Amino acid sequence: MVTTTATPLEAELLDLAGSVPDPELPVLTLRELGVVRAVHLRGTDAVEVELTPTYTGCPAMETMSVDIERILRDHGMRQVTVRTVLTPAWSTDDITDEGRRKLHESGIAPPRVRHGSGPVPLTLAPTRTHTGTSKAPEAPKAPETLETLETPEDANSTATSDAPAAIRCPHCGSADTELLSRFSSTACKALRRCLACREPFDHFKEL
Repeated sequence: MVTTTATPLEAELLDLAGSVPDPELPVLTLRELGVVRAVHLRGTDAVEVELTPTYTGCPAMETMSVDIERILRDHGMRQVTVRTVLTPAWSTDDITDEGRRKLHESGIAPPRVRHGSGPVPLTLAPTRTHTGTSKAPEAPKAPETLETLETPEDANSTATSDAPAAIRCPHCGSADTELLSRFSSTACKALRRCLACREPFDHFKEL
């Protein structure tokens, strides 16, 4: 959750810092990713930015900091300090609706919404998220909406209300997908394949 700023200038600087593209997922801005927490003025031309990593040791933090410093200096800030903030920890629930939409439109299955706070339980997810029926692959259809992406697989599914929602293919919307690798091009994504349209796709893992 981004901290409410105290002045119009801090709000403007927060928007600028948040407009920086994520170096690993340039389809998202840092605001849409939810990692820029707050901006505080420390004088007429000095500013401090609070930045939270998506996970400890994230290799993109240095690039994020440099890009934030550059855009704020271009806006007249002589001194820019980017401070790493670990509390509250970042969660994939911090990704905005706009960010989830952009992920889906770029062919990446967005993370499922987890909600809640406190300790995150470790769950062993199934490698497949199909409905349990053996049917011939159907022709690709229009992508599902984000609302559909966050619901159980379908009315005939054996999933319960406590079970995680299906990971749907961003290409055809099918819930019949399987895990190929728990790590993809970045540590935050897994590689999956749709068993309906047969297309591979990345899934932004929940945290």
